[in-house]
Amino acid sequence: MMSPPRKRTRFKIGPGALVTAAFIGPGTITTCTLAGASFGYALLWGMVFSVAATIILQEMAARLGIISHNGLGEALRTHFSKPASKLFTAILVISAITIGNAAFQTGNLLGASLGLETLFGSGAPSASGSAAIAAGAAAAGSAAPVGSGSLFSSGILTLRFWVAINAAIAFILLFVGSYKLLEKFLVALVILMSLTFVTTAIIVAPALPALLKGMFVPTIPAGAVLTLVGLIGTTVVPYNLFLHASAVQERWHSPSDLPEARWDLSVAMILGGFISMAVIVTAAAAFAGTGTNITSGADLAQQLEPLAGRWAKYITSIGLFAAGISSSITAPMAAAYATAGIMGWKRDLRSARFRMVWMFILLAGVTFSMLGFKPVEAILFAQVANGILLPVIAVYLLVVMNSRKIMGDNVNTLLSNILGGIVVLTATGLGIRSILHVIGIL
Repeated sequence: MMSPPRKRTRFKIGPGALVTAAFIGPGTITTCTLAGASFGYALLWGMVFSVAATIILQEMAARLGIISHNGLGEALRTHFSKPASKLFTAILVISAITIGNAAFQTGNLLGASLGLETLFGSGAPSASGSAAIAAGAAAAGSAAPVGSGSLFSSGILTLRFWVAINAAIAFILLFVGSYKLLEKFLVALVILMSLTFVTTAIIVAPALPALLKGMFVPTIPAGAVLTLVGLIGTTVVPYNLFLHASAVQERWHSPSDLPEARWDLSVAMILGGFISMAVIVTAAAAFAGTGTNITSGADLAQQLEPLAGRWAKYITSIGLFAAGISSSITAPMAAAYATAGIMGWKRDLRSARFRMVWMFILLAGVTFSMLGFKPVEAILFAQVANGILLPVIAVYLLVVMNSRKIMGDNVNTLLSNILGGIVVLTATGLGIRSILHVIGIL
């Protein structure tokens, strides 16, 4: 007797969307804008590499969560059982992820608020707005220059108001503690970002041959190294490894779920790559070779008016809001997952300790945004930490993924280790470059 055919489940984007929503923030938009405006399509291949590298690392994180039923923090705590190594790992993860995310959160809230201010306020980004978003991009660890304008210049009261609104939205969604609600909200924002930025890219009508060459023929124009570092650094985000390893457990629980989890991640990351490349393409088609001074992604609203007319403001504002608010939710959540895992706390969205961590991150972002204070020391720490953290966490991940005690028969294959090793070597080079840049040697 023949068994009935297995029922196929309809694919729905899930935890992978959190990764996309997390890495596409105001800093990413600004960095991609600068890459396109300064170097045309030449650095598109860097985004292709970034997406591939992120899929490699995030697949390991997803497999870790589904097979071991542990987040990356818990796995590190289990693997490094000796007191000294456990303490070192805990200090590294908590300081770099938690404190670093507090600085990143400032840029996320400012970016989302600038989008709403532009949409409902004066109708175009103010000088204070451009300075705010540029400062936010620096807080997010991108290579964008920090504007010299003060947050206390004209228009700041409006910006403060929208910071409060966005912080309230993030607070309510996180406090409710429903993973399914957060996932649906973030999936909607990713779709919104896709529609806005891809629409803008289509409007500017890019040259297809040059676009394809930029995607698949690696070149580094003079003066483009740091911008390339920024592009890769804003996509391959260390805290997403902690976020994803924990988030996949909310939907999948057995090895048979791995193909669906991989498909979910691949679709979400490729979609995220298209969003970032759409920003590069837009800036390249509109500004490359014109000598236009682009200080932030917010300037697209003004500069695109000859191409998009009155729709430029709405397209850019909605995109900035979606990018900022999505990262404003995922950054605190990732910090809470990482801290709870490494400390051995209960990993529950509604637990008091979990809420304590994300509230600290959210409050720090609101405070820096409201006061107009540029958290120079926090930003400096975040940049140094990001340079150190990615290769270190990638190595930690590879160690855990080769542990049969944790992964059983689902340890890394030789191919996975080779690909992971390439990412680690690249990340190490980028990390060294970032640190040398921060301390002024390069």
